[in-house]
Amino acid sequence: MGKTNTTDTGAGATAAEREQERVDSAAGERLSTAPREERPETGPQTGIGVPAMGVVGWIRWFWRQLTSMRVALILLFLLSLGAIPGSLIPQTSVDDLKVQNFKDQHTTLSPIYEKFQLFDVYSSVWFSAIYILLFVSLIGCIVPRTGQFVGQLRSRPPGAPKRLTRLPAYTTWRTEAGPEEVREAALGVLGKRRFRTHTVGDAVAAEKGYLREAGNLVFHVALIVMLVAFAAGQLFKSEGGKLVVEGDGFANTLTQYDDFKSGSLYDTDSLAPFSFVLDDFVGTYEESGPQRGTPRTFEARVKYTEGVEGPERKGVIRVNEPLVVDGTKVYLIAHGYAPVVTVRDGKGKVVSRNSVPLLPIDNNITSTGAIKVMDGYRDKNGVKTQLGFKAFFVPTFAGEGKGQMFSQFPGAEYPVLALSAYSGSLGVDSGLPQNVYQLDTSKMNEFKNEDDELLKKMLRPGEKLDLPDGGGSITFDGIEEWASFQISQQPGNGLALGGAVAAIAGLAASLFIQRRRVWVRAVRGADGVTVVEMAGLGRSESAKLPEELGDLAAALITTAPVAPEKPDAPENPDTNEAGSRPVHPAEAPAEGAEK
Repeated sequence: MGKTNTTDTGAGATAAEREQERVDSAAGERLSTAPREERPETGPQTGIGVPAMGVVGWIRWFWRQLTSMRVALILLFLLSLGAIPGSLIPQTSVDDLKVQNFKDQHTTLSPIYEKFQLFDVYSSVWFSAIYILLFVSLIGCIVPRTGQFVGQLRSRPPGAPKRLTRLPAYTTWRTEAGPEEVREAALGVLGKRRFRTHTVGDAVAAEKGYLREAGNLVFHVALIVMLVAFAAGQLFKSEGGKLVVEGDGFANTLTQYDDFKSGSLYDTDSLAPFSFVLDDFVGTYEESGPQRGTPRTFEARVKYTEGVEGPERKGVIRVNEPLVVDGTKVYLIAHGYAPVVTVRDGKGKVVSRNSVPLLPIDNNITSTGAIKVMDGYRDKNGVKTQLGFKAFFVPTFAGEGKGQMFSQFPGAEYPVLALSAYSGSLGVDSGLPQNVYQLDTSKMNEFKNEDDELLKKMLRPGEKLDLPDGGGSITFDGIEEWASFQISQQPGNGLALGGAVAAIAGLAASLFIQRRRVWVRAVRGADGVTVVEMAGLGRSESAKLPEELGDLAAALITTAPVAPEKPDAPENPDTNEAGSRPVHPAEAPAEGAEK
């Protein structure tokens, strides 16, 4: 009979231990809102322990895989890889001319790049597929986790496990204070440390660190916000460029742009009505020393009008300091020189007088370009023809005999304009687009000098080049400066910035905040002295958890001090119900941390 009872008792204790281990393990799992993997039940229909999956089963399996965090990270990595060719290979949406030059120089690679849409990465089928799958994956991952997190916020911390000694951070001591007094003091100590607390049976349960999971959710929501911002920026953006010479202006209409690109859903009628005039461009440079010629300030001083009949205002556009008008930003992106030239025919009549912007080719603004006279000129026989001049300009010339004609300084200290002259057809009537900085001389004849060579001359301001046989002249009157502006509307920029800041904040919270639970059990021992047990459990291992538990125990000891040991007490008189000898937290503030 006694043997049977002993056997039954031992079997019952073993089952209780297994149940308690399961409860303790479940307590740790409940600290996370991560989706749990569901294992399919085995069945005889497959013959190998795996059930047959119908259409619905496969859909559920695919959805679980797509919405897992592992797949979301893989898609995010693929999106990053997909953006690499968009940064290294010229894109049609950015610069058609660069794309065409790349195709001309790489005749073998270009067909392959076109097949894989590498010239239009961000609008390609494969990039859009990754983008949409990542979007769906994040939403499918966040929605259920948010519901679980809200449920945890509304619930209370679970009661203390039966055996606190099994937890990674543990301490215990004896006190003469009553159990109720200890539990009341524990509620106060934990409440001051911003734990959520309540009493369950003979123990106080507390929990802290909900911001960890909140930060995790904020991070993933911020990723969705950035994806939405990126999509909105691509679909509704507009971007154009305009070169303006000092004294000229720009009105924000489609015909005024030198080049214009927009998203597929952008409405050109929504261009913000405004205009501006470039009064003056000011550029300053380092005058001496090893950094001579280094730019110091670039300022485009403008007068602008918002709306059709708005008041005229003054503004200054600097590098990275755009002019903002009705949600549209005007950026200063480049500048250069525009020689002012006057062309006269053989009778001295002014045929053309304008400022001709030239293209800089180095940091000292050595510039090249073309001067084209398309209308109004007649040769010595009275026949209408066209003139063309290849131009080479240096703002600071070192002088003849002092090296090649390249600028020594970006400021206009000694400007020189070199010209060579042609006549004939410029080819502008063919209907094909031309580069304004290049002169097509295939259908033109050279003006010859006395040595029967190409007519060319270097001019200082005020000097002129006479064309032979009474063909007229071209005069270098002076120089003006030009500035190139980028006018853009990016509706997703603010949203993207907010998402990036939120993502950083959420990531920091999920990395540096630990979700943890603390239990304080106080029971009266057989000798009438209260036994206090404290234990902590974190979602992840951390050396700070035992330290925090020791600090909490030290604060609680001020209300429930350690009871003095009795010298005449029998061996192990103070063994608590967990079977461990009471230890002061100052001696062992985290018993079990080594486990």
